[in-house]
Amino acid sequence: MLGLMQDWPLLVTKVLDHARQYHPEREVVSRSVEGPIHRYTYADLHARSKRCAKALTRLGVREGDVLATLAWNTHRHMECWYGIMGIGAVCHTLNPRLFIDQLAYIANHAEDKYLFLDLSFVPIAEAMAPRCPSIKGYVILTDRAHMPASPKLPNVLCYEELLAAEDEDFAWVELDERAAAGLCYTSGTTGNPKGVVYSHRSNVLHAMTLMAADAMGMTSLDAVMPIVPMFHANAWGIAFAAPMSGSKLVNPGSKLDGASVYQLLEEEGVTYTAAVPTVWLGLLQYLETENKRLSTLQRVMVGGAACPRVIMEKFEDKYGVTVMHGWGMTEMSPVGTISRAKHSIAGLPKADQRSFRLKQGRPFFGVEMKIVDDNGRELPRDGKTFGHLLVRGPAIAKRYFRSEGGEILDEQGFFDTGDVATIDEHGYMNITDRAKDVIKSGGEWISTIEIENLAVGHPSVAEAAVIGLPHPKWDERPLLIAVKKPNCEVDKAGLLEFLEGKIAKWWMPDDVVFVEEIPHTATGKIQKRELRERWKDHKLA
Repeated sequence: MLGLMQDWPLLVTKVLDHARQYHPEREVVSRSVEGPIHRYTYADLHARSKRCAKALTRLGVREGDVLATLAWNTHRHMECWYGIMGIGAVCHTLNPRLFIDQLAYIANHAEDKYLFLDLSFVPIAEAMAPRCPSIKGYVILTDRAHMPASPKLPNVLCYEELLAAEDEDFAWVELDERAAAGLCYTSGTTGNPKGVVYSHRSNVLHAMTLMAADAMGMTSLDAVMPIVPMFHANAWGIAFAAPMSGSKLVNPGSKLDGASVYQLLEEEGVTYTAAVPTVWLGLLQYLETENKRLSTLQRVMVGGAACPRVIMEKFEDKYGVTVMHGWGMTEMSPVGTISRAKHSIAGLPKADQRSFRLKQGRPFFGVEMKIVDDNGRELPRDGKTFGHLLVRGPAIAKRYFRSEGGEILDEQGFFDTGDVATIDEHGYMNITDRAKDVIKSGGEWISTIEIENLAVGHPSVAEAAVIGLPHPKWDERPLLIAVKKPNCEVDKAGLLEFLEGKIAKWWMPDDVVFVEEIPHTATGKIQKRELRERWKDHKLA
């Protein structure tokens, strides 16, 4: 017997309808690319998104077409998202931090029909255009007064003029909730980038789970600032969860330095925000240099890379802001775990609780997780045993766009994340490495991430990376590569002494080298493959 409930499709447009109906006066604030702060309401966002949808229909865009965006977190970018998805087209977010070759490959692979772009990305689009024959037009997200004089782009359109020619009398297209809504490509650190296709259903379910009190816990009382870009896997779902919850939404635009972030946090009364560690390191440095305080901020989410202990300690102990460590990936919509305290560790001393919360966290409802050995056998959840991390759930990819890479699930429907991790008895998962980066020394695994996080805790170290180099006896041994902070000094002996007692003796790096900078991918991740190539002939001490 089946249940007798209504068939109410989970569509992204229903999120915006809900925000307009129940939170119409709630503000959406953006630092515009042109400079001034822009503010309006969810009712305005809803109306202009419908104008956008109507304009797209007039341009000949049809259900299933793929339209690209190349833009910062602003109100106009959000209007494009909801307008594109509202007519049944697919919103493809391009990452401007990729190389032109990668962007051209992705745009051609997706067969993008139009590209919506911010003024700051016109040069990128001009470099792409001759190599992207499928793109019929370029819509610049600005008004006529700020349009570039003569961009080297075919069929250039002004976004504000497109919207001005329409009204909001538009009915969202009725869709199957499984219809494609978004397209985001992996960073392509090994081989070409692969497309992950989000459905309306997966986006809505992911946002609903993020709203739960044991996850991000956003409510209509919050003012939320997603510093993580919308082109970085849906701004971690906040672009959907904020209007769903009725939170005030603050879009930071392109200025992500410490001073600019602080200005918006204070002036807009932000209570919750999310970004990668480098942003928080910049903000904390600004706070300390300028002797500033945080008057409204309550919660900070750290993701995209492991959260150094120093970030959690400073935010919580000095500024009274709770830090939530998160983890996910493009294939997971993207958040998979959030490290919040739970009842079973609530009675522990603060330092012990923090040791659990510095892990990547516990999966919230909708994410199943396990670790397995090289033969696929499930491993114990003891917090010590390393294994390959596998996941499954309703907002996790089952295959890549155009079936690139073939079958990606095992016989139980689990997706191999490519990470090596532990899971402890309380359910906290801790990433120890990417499978391709883990160091195997004497038959045992060494976590490069743990050593890196400890090294960054040294007051003179700005960034650190650990790679494995060949060793005649132990197969591999760790090399620690570090960047010093400006006007700070530390030598090899001092850094190794700092690590002593914090890790097992056999984990201690065999050597330390100092460099001016460490190479990163377009998404900010350390390029360890490049480091291994650069230091392959280095002789360990």
